[in-house]
Amino acid sequence: MIKFAIILGEPNSINSEILAKSNAHKSKAVVIGSYNLLKSQLKILKIKKKLKRIKRIDDIKKSGEILNVLDIPLKFKNPFSVNPEKSSSYIKKCLILGHQLCLRKKVKGIINCAIDKKNLFKNKNMGITEYLAKKNKVYKSEVMLIYNQNISVVPLTTHIKVREISKYLKKNLLIKKIRSLHKNYLKYFKKKPRIAVLGLNPHNLEFKKNSEEVKTILPVISILKKNYKIFGPYSSDTIFLKDNLQNFDVIVGMYHDQVLAPFKALFGFDAVNITLGLPYIRMSPDHGTAKDKIKLKVSNPQSLNRCIDVMSRLT
Repeated sequence: MIKFAIILGEPNSINSEILAKSNAHKSKAVVIGSYNLLKSQLKILKIKKKLKRIKRIDDIKKSGEILNVLDIPLKFKNPFSVNPEKSSSYIKKCLILGHQLCLRKKVKGIINCAIDKKNLFKNKNMGITEYLAKKNKVYKSEVMLIYNQNISVVPLTTHIKVREISKYLKKNLLIKKIRSLHKNYLKYFKKKPRIAVLGLNPHNLEFKKNSEEVKTILPVISILKKNYKIFGPYSSDTIFLKDNLQNFDVIVGMYHDQVLAPFKALFGFDAVNITLGLPYIRMSPDHGTAKDKIKLKVSNPQSLNRCIDVMSRLT
């Protein structure tokens, strides 16, 4: 009956608002988080939503027009100003429980609402993508796919400093990640993806002999061309033109903002962050905690709704 879990995520955020505004109560989902926190925040926001506290996922008898909350206790004084240390400990408990429920086949996947990475992880290069990859022992094989039905993007490096990108771009890393992308895209979306690969440098540095394009990216594309529909490297300043987008399913970039910035300019909240390569499906809305919008009741649930829609199809 329950297909997937939605992890409530960062307490000091818009998460409760977008969860309540979303289609979660109509889906076959269970919420993992603090029942009292969610109830208190919705009361402050004056949003009415039927909630049911449960202690074990097996206790759920019915789903539908109600949010079943698998309760993770959290002590707080102000529901929108939870101590960062308490918040981090609480979020990790929620993530670990979601991870365990997937491994035990109680749910087929998890959607985690936004978290504050700088509080949650001491390693500033870490995000949920890398955290769950390490938990599942697939670190550096995981793929961050930002999905839209028109075009998706993949950054081959994720949460690292720009000055460190070049040293991370090794042939074996690119091959491993693009193979994982192809395998999992075919698995979930039943289609062999047409993949466009970008260069790293402006104008691909005119393909000079010592460029990353010539030394690393071109050889990888040549190897993978034998089995995949893969093309490039393309210059990132023109690939997102409308006439180019219709030729591909996925654009693979060398770093995070190279593909995320133009993608978000095109599609806004109409996107889903999917981690490929895990033994289960993990998604998240493609936005942050939006602390500047807390209590304003202006937050858009579109990205969470897209997660729910895609997760419901895939599970």
